[in-house]
Amino acid sequence: MKVRATFLATAAMLLATAASGQGDPPASGRGVATPALWPKAASRGLVVPETEARVTRIMAGMTLEEKIGQMIQADIGAIKPEDLRRYPLGSILAGGSSPPIGKPDRSPGPDWAATARAFADVAADARKGRAIPLLFGIDAVHGNNNIVGATIFPHNIGLGAARDPALIRRIGEATARETAAAGIDWAFGPTLTVPQDDRWGRTYEGYSEDPAVVRSYAAAMVEGLQGDAGAGRIQNGHVAASAKHFLGDGGTKDGIDQGDADVAERTLIDIHAAGYPPAIEAGVMTVMASFSSWQGAKMHGNASLLTAVLKKQMGFDGFVIGDWDGHAQVTGCTKTDCAAAFNAGLDMAMAPDSWRGLYDTTLAQARAGTMPMARIDDAVRRILRVKARLGLFDTARPWTNRSGVIGAPEHRALAREAVAKSLVLLKNDGILPLKATANVLVAGSHADDIGLQSGGWTLSWQGDGNTNKDFPAGQSIYAGIAEALAEGGGSATLSLDGRFTRKPDVAVVVFGEMPYAEMRGDVRTLEFQAGDKEALALLRRFKTAGIPTVSVFLSGRPLWVNPELNQSDAFVAAWLPGSQGGGVADVLVGDRNGKPRRDFAGSLSFSWPRTAGQFMLNRGGADYAPLFAFGYGLSYARPGKVPKLAEVAGVDASLANTSLFFAKGRVPAPFAFAPGSRVARQAVDGPQTQEGAVRLDWPATGEASVRIAGPSLDLTRETNADIMLQMQYRVERAPTARVTLSTGTGSVDATALFAAGAGWRTVRVPLKCLRDAGMNVAQVDTPLALTATGPLSIAIADLRLATDPAGSVCPPAVRR
Repeated sequence: MKVRATFLATAAMLLATAASGQGDPPASGRGVATPALWPKAASRGLVVPETEARVTRIMAGMTLEEKIGQMIQADIGAIKPEDLRRYPLGSILAGGSSPPIGKPDRSPGPDWAATARAFADVAADARKGRAIPLLFGIDAVHGNNNIVGATIFPHNIGLGAARDPALIRRIGEATARETAAAGIDWAFGPTLTVPQDDRWGRTYEGYSEDPAVVRSYAAAMVEGLQGDAGAGRIQNGHVAASAKHFLGDGGTKDGIDQGDADVAERTLIDIHAAGYPPAIEAGVMTVMASFSSWQGAKMHGNASLLTAVLKKQMGFDGFVIGDWDGHAQVTGCTKTDCAAAFNAGLDMAMAPDSWRGLYDTTLAQARAGTMPMARIDDAVRRILRVKARLGLFDTARPWTNRSGVIGAPEHRALAREAVAKSLVLLKNDGILPLKATANVLVAGSHADDIGLQSGGWTLSWQGDGNTNKDFPAGQSIYAGIAEALAEGGGSATLSLDGRFTRKPDVAVVVFGEMPYAEMRGDVRTLEFQAGDKEALALLRRFKTAGIPTVSVFLSGRPLWVNPELNQSDAFVAAWLPGSQGGGVADVLVGDRNGKPRRDFAGSLSFSWPRTAGQFMLNRGGADYAPLFAFGYGLSYARPGKVPKLAEVAGVDASLANTSLFFAKGRVPAPFAFAPGSRVARQAVDGPQTQEGAVRLDWPATGEASVRIAGPSLDLTRETNADIMLQMQYRVERAPTARVTLSTGTGSVDATALFAAGAGWRTVRVPLKCLRDAGMNVAQVDTPLALTATGPLSIAIADLRLATDPAGSVCPPAVRR
């Protein structure tokens, strides 16, 4: 048809533009795809004659300013509804920790719906008679996970273990309904990454290391979110989906987030692109470009992949959305200036806090001809097409604030089913299932914490700072076990530290990783709790006491846990199960006679490492020698034995730590107090633990410094991502002269932070503040230095990098 012919001509022009040097990839040929090698596909349900005619009429009446506005997306944390009167933006998003208007970031559905309505109303009022609706997006990646009260489903790594595409579609449908009920029309999912290096902090967002599993799920999740191709509308409880991240995000070197996938084109096709053809065939409305590079060329600027492969060869008729300021990483670009990304095929830039500058610059470039009008019209057509097919031009929103949708009982039941199906039994020496009449001690750090069992991307970006009160419809793993035992005549006692007065029949220990998301989740060893074996110590205590022990391990990736496996009579990989912890009890707790009520059904979708150094352990790979192979999973019907395992990790434990500088009364390796300081140190009690802090006493005269130092850290990504240096401390004796706080080469005047006052307090200083004060973010070998002239006494209980911005301060810089 004419639209397709016009697009092909535009695509040819764009490739010529990229080749002329206006965008990535480089002229060397690396990072340049050969479209003929790639699979063909075609979008269904998007290009419809009536819709195209309507879009043509709308575009004929649009100004250039309105067209450029459609190509920019802003975050609600950096824009106000009234801004839309001047800036006719096409989309708004709510980032991982951005709050609804006038409310805390942890808020229920009506607050989010009110925010969406506030922006939509101003956008409509500003252009009466010819208003173009906003598209409001959110990271609904395991349920509508930003909303208090929403159903939180298992993360994708657990769903991959279930091997159940029909389940995936049902989860997509429930997620869409709960998203639409909060007034939001666009979910940034499904994630179709195929993680190949388990050090990557987003491994849990992938369904599997095997492209076949990802391929089998892609269409199912798209159809769940959007409905059947061409049929789904916001009016019937469906939302736009976004297949992400195109392309190769799971194949970066050393598992570094936003890094370079330096792999052959055939690998990119066969492994990393596996989920995209079925998603396109299912009618996926948007595709999100990856932060990462392929062979050195940033995806946001790669015309050969965004245009020639995705839009032409794969026949994608929706639009390409960028990731969070991802365009700024393209060669020659900044957050507010990147014609190269648009010319390469990006249709809408995600410019959360840079939207105003990017709009102004892009408009000027359009007027100057730096961006061809054909490219602008193609992008705007694609965006309006999606808005029309989703039903956004119809103002009716029957699902917004619909009672009983968010956290609906049927959705919680579905999530509980998903939890039960995702569990993988790694070891069982006959202790499972538990008799319903048993006296069970439930222990471990994660036993009664819904936030910890849900992981990252849960009510906040990194998933930290949550309490059980934030999940009014949730159930912890302990609560689920207690409920099941009470129904069967048994009992469950909660003891996080494992202490007891009455010896239990069995102990269930729930432990695992702390929540994390992209970037902060990257690790350098696969050893669990490297250098700080708290869970192992608890398991050994039970073993010594002769108490049979079941380990329930929560993680976002396979980890080396040989010592923990050796100390457990049964070991269950429960991944990150979400808000419905009762699904664990459904499988672990049997009937009164100890017969199963439900069997294990999950099998590994990621291979389990034999050593902590098996970072790239993928079925079919060279030297494939896992502890538990892809597809492994015992059950009550299929038992098996696990022999005693070697307990040599094979990787230096100190490599694990890049963000924790003081905790539990000590400085963890590889960091240490620098020698030679005149500041005296003494162990004192912390806010929670005996001798859990250190008191620092400056001499009465003369300037002195205390430093925590270690290997050089590159904190560039952390700085750009608004990470904080967080310190928990108490002032014993206030300063009488200036106190300087330094991180690396950046120094600030921290005198006011150490003013007199009782009790423990927490301060958060943005790394950006320290950068602006002179810190070389690429080389930080001193996470903390405090310099003062005494007398001064303070106690420090905790020092780390953190994401929670609450109460952050930026003291004035000290120039040296």
